[in-house]
Amino acid sequence: MTEKNDFEPTIVGFTCNWCSYRAADLAGIARIKYPPNVRLVRLMCSGRLDPTFVMKAFAEGADAVMITGCHPGECHYLEQNYKALRRYLLLRRTLVAMGIEAERLHLAWASAAEGIQLAREITEMVERVRTLGPLNWHLNGSQPEVTNEAAGKKLQEIELEVTS
Repeated sequence: MTEKNDFEPTIVGFTCNWCSYRAADLAGIARIKYPPNVRLVRLMCSGRLDPTFVMKAFAEGADAVMITGCHPGECHYLEQNYKALRRYLLLRRTLVAMGIEAERLHLAWASAAEGIQLAREITEMVERVRTLGPLNWHLNGSQPEVTNEAAGKKLQEIELEVTS
């Protein structure tokens, strides 16, 4: 088994074609360094992200998932990033109910000109997931232990975070 110190997380990043994917491209062109732990998947819009994609990423071995899109109010498809935000909040609640730390799912907004900011978000997420350790959800068909008390407490923390 890998020790936490040697652990390198695998993160799947779902990116909007018009903004955040281009921000990642800009970071590469500008030679801005960020950890190679994120595997980017380009979507036409963050609003097109089906929640089953996120669950499949976890089931196939991802330690975390990052969702990125245009800033609210700047979506090329008008209001689809608000749909992405609602799905993100639903997914976080679902993951917590399943016993998975909410920090393993992250939403970031990045315009095409914000390569530096996106690289910073990726770096911070990789560091956060390193401290959490591997998810190992996909091994031997095992799933995390879920206790109603722990899930309820985590849900309250998320609801406070969302309403604050």
